[in-house]
Amino acid sequence: MADLKALADAVIKGDQNTAVEITKAALEEGTAAKSILNDGLIAGMDVVGIRFKKNEFYIPEVLISAQAMKMAMKVLEPELTKAGVEPIGKFLIGTVQGDWHDIGKNLVAMMLKGAGFEVIDLGVDISPEKFVEQAKSTGAHLVGMSTLLTTTMPGMEKTMKALNDAEVSAKIMVGGAPVTQAYADKIGAHGYADDAASAVDVAKSLIA
Repeated sequence: MADLKALADAVIKGDQNTAVEITKAALEEGTAAKSILNDGLIAGMDVVGIRFKKNEFYIPEVLISAQAMKMAMKVLEPELTKAGVEPIGKFLIGTVQGDWHDIGKNLVAMMLKGAGFEVIDLGVDISPEKFVEQAKSTGAHLVGMSTLLTTTMPGMEKTMKALNDAEVSAKIMVGGAPVTQAYADKIGAHGYADDAASAVDVAKSLIA
């Protein structure tokens, strides 16, 4: 039988070739796609998230692990679709209007994918109107806003108001260097996280 613990280890180490090889071998042996996803890829990224929180892993290691998962997912995704395996939720994410920073946002997006979410990444400098339009058209369960600048933090409040005015039902999360729990509470966001691994935990709790 395919060694899904070895697959998890390959993701943790960021070993793309091994992750792809084990995923292919597991599928050829008839291992269920959902089991490969949960017991191999997601299990590996869970460990990466824990190590990131403990400062045992830093951003470069997380990015390398996420890339290994991404390459294995390319092999696995068609089989997940065939098997009707649904993502645990749909997460729309973007950096608010006026802010062009994306490293934090990209890290959160990768960690969410690694946890089994479908992620729709809008990119940077996203207007409140675009957030509303995309939240409605995609049927996202969660909307995440990021900013790295204190000068663009008001964009979060404007976007929050626009989403509320449009009666978007998705839960809203915020994060980024200048953002705090107090600010998230002030603008009425449903969730706040100060790092990518914590963002996954908050997202899971909001759709539970």
